Amino acid sequence: MYLNIGKTTVIQDNEIIGIFDLDNCSQSLLTREFLSAAEKKGSVVNAAEDIPNSFLLCSEREKNTSEKTAVYLSQSTSRTLEKRIHQLQTERRNTWRKSMN
Repeated sequence: MYLNIGKTTVIQDNEIIGIFDLDNCSQSLLTREFLSAAEKKGSVVNAAEDIPNSFLLCSEREKNTSEKTAVYLSQSTSRTLEKRIHQLQTERRNTWRKSMN
């Protein structure tokens, strides 16, 4: 299923490696270095219309089946994104249960 993370950006929920609060994580030097390196590689997608509150680390399959990671900046809080994912999982489970009956 797809998760709307801001603007018109949607990602598949099974590609998400982690959702991180930008305020808390950016206090770490390692996280700042990671985000800086990702931006230099062109792996950062800004899906925030305003100041981003969170970022998602995602795994994306290339056509040659190699994986690369992408960082998505989102205006939504990490808690909001977590709730959306939980709702998607609940809907998927309910759909599966209905199909089993």
